[in-house]
Amino acid sequence: MIQDLNRSLDNIEETRQQILEVTGTAWSDDRLLKATVGPRGQLIDLDIDPRVFRNPNSKALAAAIVATVRAAVEDANKKTSKLVEKVLPDDRGLGLGIGRDDETPMDRMMRSHDSELPTILKKEDGHGYVS
Repeated sequence: MIQDLNRSLDNIEETRQQILEVTGTAWSDDRLLKATVGPRGQLIDLDIDPRVFRNPNSKALAAAIVATVRAAVEDANKKTSKLVEKVLPDDRGLGLGIGRDDETPMDRMMRSHDSELPTILKKEDGHGYVS
């Protein structure tokens, strides 16, 4: 366990840099939209195929953009989780808040969308989160 912790600490700066370089990308179901987000879920690029304007529907376009960006955020979160998993100690039961299926509060937070965070964070009261 000590070796795992030392390994984690030795690699923390490299992991932090890798996390800062993470991007997530997703395409809409109809392949007319492509969203790319950064490591914090910020929108970096949005490609809109001109064919989307053949049948103008602003509400459908807005919903498709939101869904595509959310999918890109999930892609970035998966990549970030994989990087973090590499440096976490093998025994994740070290008071990290293991929940069902070995899910930590960090796992739940990374998987949630910004609009859901106030609810998620209130549930995590007592673990260093805002209430």
